[in-house]
Amino acid sequence: MSEPRSISRRGFTLMELLVVISIIGMLVALLLPAVQAAREASRRMQCSNHLKQLGLAMHNYHATHNQFPSGYLSYPTNDGSGPGAAQIDSLTWDAGPGWGWGAMILPFIEQTTTAGSLQYTRPMWDVQNGPIVESKLPVYLCPSASGGDEAFTVQDASGNPLTIAGRQVRLGRSHYVASHGQESCWGECGSAATGVIFTDIYTSTTTMITINGDASQVADGPFYRNSGTKFRDITDGTSQTIFLGEHSSRLSEKTWVGVVPGAYTHPAFISPENGPDAAATLVLVHAGPSGGELDITGSPIIHPVNFPTYHVGQMYSEHPGGGMVLFADGSVRFFAATVNLLTWSELSSMAEGEVVNERGL
Repeated sequence: MSEPRSISRRGFTLMELLVVISIIGMLVALLLPAVQAAREASRRMQCSNHLKQLGLAMHNYHATHNQFPSGYLSYPTNDGSGPGAAQIDSLTWDAGPGWGWGAMILPFIEQTTTAGSLQYTRPMWDVQNGPIVESKLPVYLCPSASGGDEAFTVQDASGNPLTIAGRQVRLGRSHYVASHGQESCWGECGSAATGVIFTDIYTSTTTMITINGDASQVADGPFYRNSGTKFRDITDGTSQTIFLGEHSSRLSEKTWVGVVPGAYTHPAFISPENGPDAAATLVLVHAGPSGGELDITGSPIIHPVNFPTYHVGQMYSEHPGGGMVLFADGSVRFFAATVNLLTWSELSSMAEGEVVNERGL
């Protein structure tokens, strides 16, 4: 009787194993960009939906109050004087109560409980408003933005925690900012009674104007200190006027709450053109040109989404290639970082009478 033959079991050779691993690696490498692209498309859609919600809230606010919310509320002064409780900043003339556009539309974005907990008659940094003003509200956060989404401590000009009324102030973060227009009126809208602004984006001609603390003398966009813009004021057309846009915390900290006198916004990274700017940039940005902003050729500096000046007072997004922008009519559009500079500036003003030329749009 013959003995049973043993069955030989052959495994993978080292070479075959390496080939299989290589194939799996190649498949992962091919699939990963598609997965990442799908995730970014989802984040971009969510960001767009947030802006649409904010746009609808703006319209509902106007229907209720017959005007859009102010960029931020500040004690009105034309000489820098006022009650001590207003905490008027001697440089910018920013003062209490400081509530910004984001805080004013809370009842219209299903945040009635948050709004009902705030003491709007008091300064927004008042102890009675904490810790509500530190709240993280998802509608103000873009899922593509890095740099943080938690509350942050407000800083002074030197980058140290700002102390006001004997305490440090922490504010809830926002990745969305309101448009001041082409011009900016931050630190220069205070004790300086006059200022230089550009009156012609095509020729760079300038003029001297009287400010006396009135930001409306400078701002040519819909949101600024104590603004009360109405639909009728947007004579350039609601589909041709930028309202809101993105600003990632990767560049600088913004808030939905408002403006604290004496505060400064500081860039999170250094570039040749960026630096800290006054408190209004906690909630507002501008497109340029603005007084004193000239490049090495003498041309006015205009900074659309992700423009490499990286000002804390410009829009900045982490969506690949550009960022989302809300218009006055409630529509949301994606703008490439390569948008034509003049077109961007034309879309940023609300009543300059410029005919928007969609060159390079």
